[in-house]
Amino acid sequence: QGSQKRSNSTPETPRPKRAPSSHSPYGLFSPGSLSPSITPSQKYSSRGGRGEVVASFGSVQGPAWSGRGGCAPKLFGCPEQNLSKPYKFMFQKAWDVREALSARMEELGEVLRRHHGLQGFSSTSIPAQEPVTVLGHIGCDGNGKLNASSVLLVGDRERSVGTELQLDLSRLPEYSLFPGQVVALEGTNSTGRRMVVSKLYEVTP
Repeated sequence: QGSQKRSNSTPETPRPKRAPSSHSPYGLFSPGSLSPSITPSQKYSSRGGRGEVVASFGSVQGPAWSGRGGCAPKLFGCPEQNLSKPYKFMFQKAWDVREALSARMEELGEVLRRHHGLQGFSSTSIPAQEPVTVLGHIGCDGNGKLNASSVLLVGDRERSVGTELQLDLSRLPEYSLFPGQVVALEGTNSTGRRMVVSKLYEVTP
């Protein structure tokens, strides 16, 4: 049997590309074959009919709502907690977010103190040889997943000025934590940098 010659392809004489087969299943079920024939505008700034429905699928379900009379909404709750002007979602300043989180932590801390009958909370930055109770929210010391060796407690602003404290949870029989969770912990903090936790107080419904 004679050997077949391969055609040489060079930039001057390129090898002809294969035309797509008409029997290919990809041609039958391509987006172009299934989409409605809608002519796109030549330029985005010069497009016409903005907001106009050019293609729809199925029928519109549900009743058409219309209002009559002089109904006006009424705000409930404290005036300072209600929105009085429009705002952009997720465009809050970092200082405002910090203030809201700090206020929420203090509120949940008071709930924990009353529910579990705690005397008060200590600072996370002050070393203590005797067991103390501290308040804060759960954090992670890295970018990875939260595990037993990467759990941090970020202290409250009033007593601990947001000081981070490494946690040793080996003495707890069981626990389930997530980043951002507000908790109260009891344990020893002999160095001021690592706390051996002996008891966990959580916010329960």
